[in-house]
Amino acid sequence: MDIHRCRFVPYKPSAINALAFSHPSNPTAPSKGSADLRLAIGRANGDIEIWNPLKGAWYQESVLRGGKDRSIEGLVWIQDPAETDRHGYKIPGKLRLFSIGYSTAVTEWNLASARPLRHSAGNYGEIWCMAAQPKGPASRKPTRENKEDAAKEDESQTQSIAVGCADGAIVILNTADDDLQFTRILARPAKKKSRVLSLTFQNRHTIIAGHADSTIRIYNVRNAQQVRNMTLGAGPRNGPKEILVWSVKCMNDGTIVSGDSTGTVSFWDGKGYTLLQRIQSHEADILEIAVSADGQSVFSGGMDRRTTLYKRTSGSGSAESNRWAQITHQRMHKHDVKAIATFETRTISVLVSGGLDTSPIVVPIKEFGRENHRALSYLPQQPIIKSAPRRRLMMSWWDREVNIWRISPRSEQAIEGVHSAKSIGPQGRTLIAKVLLKGEESITSADLSTDGTILAVSTMAELKLFHLRQKGDSLRVQKVELPSEISKLGAKLTYLSPDRRWLAVIKATNSIHLYRIKQGENPKQAPQILPKAVNLTRLARDNMKRKSKLESLGIYNRHISHFAFSADSRILAVADISGYLDTWVLEGHEDLMQEDDKKPNGAQSTSSSSSADDSDTDSDEEEHATVLLGQHWIRNPAASLLIKLPAAPLTLSFRPSSTSSDEPLTNGNRGVHPTRHTPHPHSHELPAGEDRLFVLTAENQIYEFNVLSGKMSDWSRRNPTSSLPRAFRDLRDRAMGAVWDVKRQNERIWLYGVNWLWMFDLSRDLPASEEKCTEPQTLNGENGTKRRKRKRENDHYHEDDAFTRRPKHDTGAGSTVRKSEQHLGISREVRKIEGTEAHGGQLIRLDREPSPAADDEDNIDLAAESALVHLRRKGEEEHGVSDDGQLANGEASAHDDKPMARRARKDRLPYWHTFKYRPILGIVPLESETADEGDADADEEAPRGIEVALVERPLWDVDLPPQFHGNREWNT
Repeated sequence: MDIHRCRFVPYKPSAINALAFSHPSNPTAPSKGSADLRLAIGRANGDIEIWNPLKGAWYQESVLRGGKDRSIEGLVWIQDPAETDRHGYKIPGKLRLFSIGYSTAVTEWNLASARPLRHSAGNYGEIWCMAAQPKGPASRKPTRENKEDAAKEDESQTQSIAVGCADGAIVILNTADDDLQFTRILARPAKKKSRVLSLTFQNRHTIIAGHADSTIRIYNVRNAQQVRNMTLGAGPRNGPKEILVWSVKCMNDGTIVSGDSTGTVSFWDGKGYTLLQRIQSHEADILEIAVSADGQSVFSGGMDRRTTLYKRTSGSGSAESNRWAQITHQRMHKHDVKAIATFETRTISVLVSGGLDTSPIVVPIKEFGRENHRALSYLPQQPIIKSAPRRRLMMSWWDREVNIWRISPRSEQAIEGVHSAKSIGPQGRTLIAKVLLKGEESITSADLSTDGTILAVSTMAELKLFHLRQKGDSLRVQKVELPSEISKLGAKLTYLSPDRRWLAVIKATNSIHLYRIKQGENPKQAPQILPKAVNLTRLARDNMKRKSKLESLGIYNRHISHFAFSADSRILAVADISGYLDTWVLEGHEDLMQEDDKKPNGAQSTSSSSSADDSDTDSDEEEHATVLLGQHWIRNPAASLLIKLPAAPLTLSFRPSSTSSDEPLTNGNRGVHPTRHTPHPHSHELPAGEDRLFVLTAENQIYEFNVLSGKMSDWSRRNPTSSLPRAFRDLRDRAMGAVWDVKRQNERIWLYGVNWLWMFDLSRDLPASEEKCTEPQTLNGENGTKRRKRKRENDHYHEDDAFTRRPKHDTGAGSTVRKSEQHLGISREVRKIEGTEAHGGQLIRLDREPSPAADDEDNIDLAAESALVHLRRKGEEEHGVSDDGQLANGEASAHDDKPMARRARKDRLPYWHTFKYRPILGIVPLESETADEGDADADEEAPRGIEVALVERPLWDVDLPPQFHGNREWNT
């Protein structure tokens, strides 16, 4: 593969201003928490990212786009009270997300549509902070006989929202009855109008507010009275007179913790509201504080880039037990730490922090000091770059801007390693077009046609189409006029089919619309969009089953995250975050003489039904399908046979066809002749091209389906997840995209994440298990030694081993810190000595993973799966094609007529990977402008593989504000 390493794409990640987990910590929970646990990340550009921890995998599930001059400064989650249906089953309440952003409004978001649901604004100052009221204790057995007790219980489960304003006001908003309404003003602005910088609830009826006048105030919510003032005193010498209380938090025992602009953490008694202790731990402002669920640990982050840990000291007296000590601090961030959020259960406890360096950092709480922290990606989960390979164009978008570059081809000298300015060009690329969208909405999706002539751009408010035409060394961008009913659609996702005939639009309601593109008679003429839409309906899924773990998210789990066209544009597939796949096929052949939307018998047809509940839906949709130019879309007859994926898909891509299946048309319609009764005949033939769909899930599982038959492909059946390399399954950063290489009889797919690049050769079977793979692997792009064989037995495990397996119970942070580098706590190994001889001691690991029975069960399952794989591969060799491309009788298969190429495939590695490139923004394919379709018969001595542009966006290339380096000095 020939790689153009690019760093010129000026994508600028945005700072993190707010973090919030959807559920409160529950240390008594027996597992890692609810399956509907989510993390919301608010950024300075107005975007809200929804992250799924997924058993430590941590991947970006969706993005709620912002707009111009919008910023997310605060986030809170609440959960509506649980309900009981008529059968007595308890239905969890709906999760709701609220945000603020330097305005007088609080916004509630609709997660399913990725749009604001409602706003609540009042006649008060700008909102600087907010907090959600905690729920009261829920009774184990709801009282049905006593209506008063039941009403009180329902009221205790309703959460209000308190907001603090710039004029000193504190406002209470009611969220009952699925609404957001003003209730009352808890604290009215005083003459001084001191800003409310931080808020927290000590309990359901007590609010703690940190102000900008060196004061912490306590309010009673029930009677709207101020209970107490706690002052921090005067400011530092030669500094501001007033201290800014940037953060206040409360522990489970009522103790109040505050962080201020002097870099001091203060501990206050929660009953008498008196100062207990102060610790000067930061050199600059403390911007955020987080407390552990058990009340034994406190974390603080600030402008000096420190994340500091405090622990409660143990003692015999009550006074000693209330003392705190600074344990350690680390500079895990490269800039200001502005937001911190924690979540804890019995088996997992993590702290997530973020700031101006744009990367969320996951830190273990219980294993702090013994487990590395981990930086999540600051780049989008779905790539924001596309390419037109034949014209060597690369397009990228962000905010409200689209840029298009032309990548210069390399000459033979450059490919052979002789680089020169004449062979590569002055910079290797040229910016030939830039599109700036009017309005305030940010771009949600954009796509570039395969020939580089059509550009589709969508926001949540409108859809725009542009015609691109070559004009000298630049591109002429011409806006295509769309009907108002199309342009005002708005879309979350927009795709152009490979043949440039269809425009797919995924609306905010997750409905799928297809529009027919009619090309102009000459290249200078802009394409035309037919106003009639094809509405596709997905299969009805029973998502709201009783006792479902995802009921609190509602229809959010049906959010469409991925869309794919087949190479011939006659099959399309969509996938949602719950793992369901839906597919459709295009029937008929293009008939340009049929201008009107007509059924095959000539009568006018209607759009497809939006309901799919009764059993006759498929037949009704086929009968009333929207026919455009002799073609119409129907649901794939085998759509219901496709299995539900065990996790959300991250990559959805059809395998490209290595040969062209186009046949000459007769009078614009292949094989169908018009008659007097059917002047516009319609063909019902299903597509005959490539239908294999490749899917990679968030749990690093690979599946390939034959869509038209509804079955898994032969390669996928012979290579289950257990056959994948352990190093691939243990990747912490999730996949972002895929690039196919099917030239010259290759069957390779290149998968990439933010810091890795992995190739799988689908023409070969993977080793049944990693222990049997004796071929040398590559590390960091260079040939290295053979990887060590992994041992499942814990007795042979050593934590200093460079290739240790990930533990079964993973926090999602980094790997275990080596014993020689641990600075906290005792060693994790002790020596047990029996008798008087010290040399006969036995090493015992204190943190050995429990439940060996589970490992035995896993061994049994893996053994059974390996036996099944062996039988499948043996049957394939006896009755079909073996992994070296030969039939069982020794003859070459039909698609492989070159013995030399067959031997070359046999000698190739089944997979390869590297960590040389990072951080990767995206990879797009490129082709020579003079390449022809008969590339399979090209010269064998020519470079093999494909040509791609690999775009990197390292953080050191991003312009960040000046950093604080101590002594109140700012260094640029």
